[in-house]
Amino acid sequence: MSKQALISCVIIFFNANEAFFIEAIESIFAQTYDNWELLLADDGSTNESTSIALQYAQRYSEKVRYIEHEGHENRGMSATRNLGIRHAKGDYIAFLDADDVWLPQKLEQQVAILDRHPEAAMLYGRTQYWFSWTDNNPCMWTFNSEDPPGDFLTITSTEFDTLIKPSTQLCLFLENKHIYPCTCSILIRRQVFEDIGGFEESFRNAHEDMVFHSKVFLKSPVYVSSQCWDRYRMHPDSYWRTADRQGKGEEVRYIGRFKYLIWLEQYLSEQKIKDPEVWKALKKAIWPYRHPRIVRLLATLKHLTERLQRPIKSTKNLLRKIEKRLWSSASTSI
Repeated sequence: MSKQALISCVIIFFNANEAFFIEAIESIFAQTYDNWELLLADDGSTNESTSIALQYAQRYSEKVRYIEHEGHENRGMSATRNLGIRHAKGDYIAFLDADDVWLPQKLEQQVAILDRHPEAAMLYGRTQYWFSWTDNNPCMWTFNSEDPPGDFLTITSTEFDTLIKPSTQLCLFLENKHIYPCTCSILIRRQVFEDIGGFEESFRNAHEDMVFHSKVFLKSPVYVSSQCWDRYRMHPDSYWRTADRQGKGEEVRYIGRFKYLIWLEQYLSEQKIKDPEVWKALKKAIWPYRHPRIVRLLATLKHLTERLQRPIKSTKNLLRKIEKRLWSSASTSI
């Protein structure tokens, strides 16, 4: 595909923070690759973010479009991404959330990589978990009354700068839920949505990204880069931090992961996926959720065993010290 390929950039938003939203939009305008369109997809916002989106659409009508659900309805992240996809005109599609930013060369460098690897359905790199944005921002981060943690890059694979065959990345995610791409990092061919469908709208929030990515991983090669092209802003009003603050974070993560695994099991059956490695990884991942009592029992037994071993270990260490001193005394006397 040529360098002049059109990229449809989709920002979904719901009651976005004004400063974050503007910074996200401006990071697209700052791209070194110019052939893009921006779709601002409103998920039923009730604050000033709707008017911000409309102002950009009016001021830059040749590049920016405002779209919304019928009746300004709130339908969740998956349905709103699908809304953007339906209105997109580009050969490629890229997503950016309203509180994150792209680095200036993201689109230019990613298009060049996909041009070199026409068999790749999707491309992504590593994402910066971005705490240091608070240095110049009045909306300060609070993290147990401590200073913000340092920025770090996500771990998205065990292989980088290479084309990875179908199902490999899915197995990695099932084995380690921390190995996954951030949505703001991916660039995907428009054709992929026509081949496998869009986002699953029953997933309004948690795991909605990995549900879609799993469909790609199962059927298509993907290219995983070691480069970082985007910043994922860590702030106290994000979906996950809000859940943590309300004391629901652990529960939401548990339920979301279990729902995802149940969906994947059903999807594999419906698509008649026979890959033994995928099924093995899925069964191992879902087993603790289906047998929570056994998991709790095993954890209790492990804890008791460790408590019993502590005095035994202490006694052994004491005996070693006594033995060492006795040998030392014996050697001296000789």
